[in-house]
This record gives sequence, C-alpha cells and structure tokens, in this order.
Amino acid sequence: MLQQELDILMQETAKDAVKAAQEECGITLDYSKASITLVDSTIEHFIKEFPSQSLEDKAIFTICNMYGAYIGEIFKALAGGQWHYDTSSPEAPTIFLVIKDKSYAFAGICYDKLVRNPDIQLKEYFDKALAANTN
Repeated sequence: MLQQELDILMQETAKDAVKAAQEECGITLDYSKASITLVDSTIEHFIKEFPSQSLEDKAIFTICNMYGAYIGEIFKALAGGQWHYDTSSPEAPTIFLVIKDKSYAFAGICYDKLVRNPDIQLKEYFDKALAANTN
C-alpha cells in the first residue's frame, strides 16, 4: 500500500469514528486534543451496550481501527509522524503511527480498553505519547 493511500485510508477511517460517535452515542468529536477523553467515553458506551462477548470480531476490529485512526490523526496534527502498515504477520496486519524511533499502536490500545481492561485511559496513553514527542 502506498503511503498516500494509507494516509487517505486513515483520514477516512477517522471520519467514520466521528460519524459513529455521533450516531451511536450522541458524542461530538472535533479533532481536538480534549476530544480524546470523549473517545474514552465512546468506547465505554460500546462496552456497556455490547459486552465484549457479544461483539463480533469484525465489530471489535472496526471500532478499534476507527478510534485508533481518530486518535492517531490528532497525534499527527500535533506532533507529526507517519502511518505504517505492518505486514510482518500476514494473517493479522497492523497499522502503527511511527514518529522518530517510536511507534504507537493507537488501535491496539483501543482494543485493550474494549476487550481486556475498560479502566485503560486512552487520554493518558495519548498524553504520554505526545509528551515524548513534543519536548
């Protein structure tokens, strides 16, 4: 996948997150740093409405990728970086945001919150990543 195609894909996926948050939860995401807290609320809504055992794998994948893209696009706007499509595991390709010598799996942290530990705070992860790249 070409970098430009990946960038467009992630921008469109982030737009899907904005639309889903509004339609499913009545939450307005505005691409601000403060809105990351609302992503936490949005995923918490999905946890309450659809306990993880009732969500299909495809729905979990979609939710995590949408909100990971949304968080990543905000990060890119504030700190830079570039999306990277990792096919080292062909059966489970992943997308990371790479900046300098670090990579951030924003979709992965969304997955952890949705499926493994609802107490994870996406805003905290985002703030640590941002601080590490904007000093």
